[in-house]
Amino acid sequence: MRSYAIGIDVGGTKIAGGIVDLDTGLILTRKVLPTAAERGGQAVLDDVLALDASLRAEAQRLDLPILGTGLGVCELVDPQGQITSDQTIAWIGMPIRERLGEHGPAIVDADVRAHALAETRYGAGRNFRLCIFVTIGTGISSCLVQDGHPFAGAHGNALILASSPLTFTCAACGALQQPILEEFASGLALGERYQRATGIANARGEDVLTAAQAGDQIACEIVRSAGAALGVSIGWLVNVMDPEAVIVGGGLGTAGGLYWQAMVDSLREHIWAAACRNLPVLMAALGPDAGLIGAASLMM
Repeated sequence: MRSYAIGIDVGGTKIAGGIVDLDTGLILTRKVLPTAAERGGQAVLDDVLALDASLRAEAQRLDLPILGTGLGVCELVDPQGQITSDQTIAWIGMPIRERLGEHGPAIVDADVRAHALAETRYGAGRNFRLCIFVTIGTGISSCLVQDGHPFAGAHGNALILASSPLTFTCAACGALQQPILEEFASGLALGERYQRATGIANARGEDVLTAAQAGDQIACEIVRSAGAALGVSIGWLVNVMDPEAVIVGGGLGTAGGLYWQAMVDSLREHIWAAACRNLPVLMAALGPDAGLIGAASLMM
């Protein structure tokens, strides 16, 4: 008998939900709506609950037995499924898991762990027992997956790769430096750095990638330096965790080109052990559906 679950992926821009065949990772039906987080946490929760109800009704119409609903959210989530940050969605202190569970079993987790789960079950990481998943888009996060289980840490916070400052004192001038990788190498950062360098308003990360492909030297240097900086941190993760492979997802992480090459070159350069230096570095295979598939997979 096949297994099915509902997956809901709540991001800063959109909420994607669907019914997933857990034996294959195939999405049988999909619905998408804007997040519009500025409306407040309750409004977003109301949309999620309505989406879950409509997907449960669709599953009943199709005569599909549903194991439950998995929800991935772009926030920190503790081992009990409680939201512990409000960087994007104002859900701290709200009974998200409890409300979602009123109509059946429900699990809530951080979106990066859901993405990692999908890739290691159905995507680029399925042949590895121990791998690191890194997602690069508007922000940057990471997750270690061992034997099919994403590692959450003691408080659910083992995903913060690029949000905290890297504090050091400049040897040349003595000034205290506190660069933040996410503000230098993420998709959002590419656009902001390009705007500052050129004065071109409303530049997005994808615009900078396109300009770099066209030979714009300012864009090329921004993209190259961003990829190289990220490679340093991923190389550090490899040194600390010794994985079999690195899987890279997210819109920017799978864009290829100069960013990808700079990241991979830098990553390998910063791996200390020679035996690890040529480990596989693979693009995620599931694309924008990874979060939805992974959210549903939380129910397995």
